[in-house]
Amino acid sequence: MKKILVTGAKGQLGSELKKLSKDAKFDFVFTDVDELDITDIQACATFFDEVKPDFVINCAAYTAVDKAESEKRLAWKINVDAVKNLVISCSLHDSYLIQISTDYVFDGKSPTPYVERDLVAPQSEYGKSKAAAELEALSYPKSLVIRTSWLYSTFGNNFVKTMIRLGQERKSLDVVFDQVGTPTYAEDLASAILAIAGKINSGEKKFVAGIFHYSNEGVCSWYDFACAIMKLNELECKIYPIETSDYPTPAKRPKYGVLNKAKIKSVYEIDINHWFSSLERMIDSLNRMETAE
Repeated sequence: MKKILVTGAKGQLGSELKKLSKDAKFDFVFTDVDELDITDIQACATFFDEVKPDFVINCAAYTAVDKAESEKRLAWKINVDAVKNLVISCSLHDSYLIQISTDYVFDGKSPTPYVERDLVAPQSEYGKSKAAAELEALSYPKSLVIRTSWLYSTFGNNFVKTMIRLGQERKSLDVVFDQVGTPTYAEDLASAILAIAGKINSGEKKFVAGIFHYSNEGVCSWYDFACAIMKLNELECKIYPIETSDYPTPAKRPKYGVLNKAKIKSVYEIDINHWFSSLERMIDSLNRMETAE
């Protein structure tokens, strides 16, 4: 049975992959920094020699967007240097590399959903580091880069959980309405990644390298997203729309981050759910988890 190595396994996407792994026809090795420090080339070399993975899914990343402005060196070490190490290790073992990227590689000025060939123009240190990571990954011919956006999950900390908590504590919240994109349920992304790996492994699909976009379907603002979260949780917290200029942050965020998913749907025949239906599923799962506790 072919083997998949997952890095950053304790994050949102890594945790969703672990949850889905029991139904996938692969052997899995899940690591986080305690088991494998991918910023250490020697550690990577030793680990790869022992494990000999057929696929590597790199979920490890520095994702503190605002802190990256002041922690540039750390952000680049985790987001860029580590990918360089994985490329070297994958090349020595002929492993496929699946690298996760972000809509933050764009400047947010496009009038239409971004396609994979659009020029990147990151506006933040986080975005710049992820754009550089894409180049490192793409230097290896057996790599897939999957850009995603607004990731959330029942695992870890994210916008959905924050809104639920604040919605229970407060009577009203201000949320920006002039940043538009698409929320992505990490379970859906994990399922798509495993489907791609499965199709390549079985020979159903030929491996096609390069950049692919994946988010849930549909478009909304953070304000719309927050309103939906309150509605689905039956919270009476009132959401008020504000402009980005009313809520300054250290890092500049793209005002438009909608991704065109036609390529991944065509090449790998991936079905994609609408963001609202996926949000409903996530909240149902979260409620079941809380009830079980």
